[in-house]
Amino acid sequence: MAQQLRGNDLRKLGFPEGRAIGLALAQLQRKHLKRLSLTDQLLLLQQVLAEPHDFATHLDWSHVAAALLPPPSRHIELVARKPYALFGPEHIEAGALHQMDTAMKLPVTVAGALMPDAHHGYGLPIGGVLATDNAVIPYAVGVDIGCRMALSVFALPPQHLTQRVPELQKLLLEHTCFGNRTGFQHGQKLGHEVLERAEFQDVPFLRNKQATAAEQIGTSGSGNHFVEWGIVDITEPANELGVPVGQYVGLLSHSGSRGLGASVANHYTRLAMENCQLPAEAKHLAWLGLDGELGQEYWAAMNLAGDYASACHEHIHRRLAKALGEKPLVKVENHHNFAWKETLADGREVIVHRKGATPAGKGVLGIIPGSMTAPGFIVRGRGAAESLSSASHGAGRLLSRTRAKQELSETQLRQHLQAHGVVLHGGGLDEAPMAYKDIRAVMQSQQELVDVLGSFTPKIVRMDGA
Repeated sequence: MAQQLRGNDLRKLGFPEGRAIGLALAQLQRKHLKRLSLTDQLLLLQQVLAEPHDFATHLDWSHVAAALLPPPSRHIELVARKPYALFGPEHIEAGALHQMDTAMKLPVTVAGALMPDAHHGYGLPIGGVLATDNAVIPYAVGVDIGCRMALSVFALPPQHLTQRVPELQKLLLEHTCFGNRTGFQHGQKLGHEVLERAEFQDVPFLRNKQATAAEQIGTSGSGNHFVEWGIVDITEPANELGVPVGQYVGLLSHSGSRGLGASVANHYTRLAMENCQLPAEAKHLAWLGLDGELGQEYWAAMNLAGDYASACHEHIHRRLAKALGEKPLVKVENHHNFAWKETLADGREVIVHRKGATPAGKGVLGIIPGSMTAPGFIVRGRGAAESLSSASHGAGRLLSRTRAKQELSETQLRQHLQAHGVVLHGGGLDEAPMAYKDIRAVMQSQQELVDVLGSFTPKIVRMDGA
């Protein structure tokens, strides 16, 4: 039997008693390291021991390096509030402003901006944009990681919607699946390469998440998530869509990363709060350093969840386009509830969190929805530095879910939908159009952030619920 290194060999090198020895010995059992000679293994261990900081993000040795490094101080104080850009302040409630003020006091914060659709959330307000120095904040990304809008435009006239309402309703009911119930039945499921990603094995927390992800792929969440048919009106002749000015049938979906994203968000938020203990008003803004093991794990898991959310929309649009018997002329997709590595105007690389905010870099296309009775807008970003190249991700809530249920009635909702010629399957009072801000006023407040290329007006809507 080939000779193997033992704990005493590592102690002789200077390894301290504790987890580092066991972790290092276990790592040496990996196939590509096991092939090394004992001399080379010892040399490698000496390097890790001498400079653990250099291995803090190494795929093989990050766990060992973390065990060798002294634990960082967990109690962190806030600093003086940094200034941030505010768009449409007349639309923003005091609670969201207070949350943004708190976020700007984090020692890792570099810059920030608050969009006109902003409202109170957990940690960072919905509509908040926060740039940090080499740190990612799970709750500034959000629970529904990579939640997104996706629009398909079809070469069909708008009359197709009014003439075939029952048929299009049936397509939505047969080819979409909402809520926390199981996904599509056996034989209806579609595979996707995202389900074979290495992160499901490489990130320890994800090792038992693959089956649920496969079960839920192509489905939509509850709350404000929807799939809807509507009228696309292209108004800008010089547009990057390659679609002439005119009206078309469109399919718009809004959903995220389902149980996968939620579990990642909750797990790493808990770990961040254990390792980064902030004052009570800021506790949900706990961060993970990207030069550490947990930060790297979260970053990999976040990107996987974002790609998974995109795959869900791909399935939704593929199913419905096939059932419709049409190929889309063009598709537009953008996401929020995510963090990006970006470079500021002064050359600094930062982590930009957009929690309920749309990326609006120069020339970047996106969709900003209104409500089920108000138009959404197809936009092109202007790359405004003061907004950290961001725009609103929708109209934003005017009433909380609780207030909407208390103050609105089913009769009001039905009458409002009928007046706007909208057919709704599912939904509830908490998602009534009257619970949302005026999307036109919100768009007026961000004219310097985006150019409008066209609009999408919902006509047949499906959401979670009976």
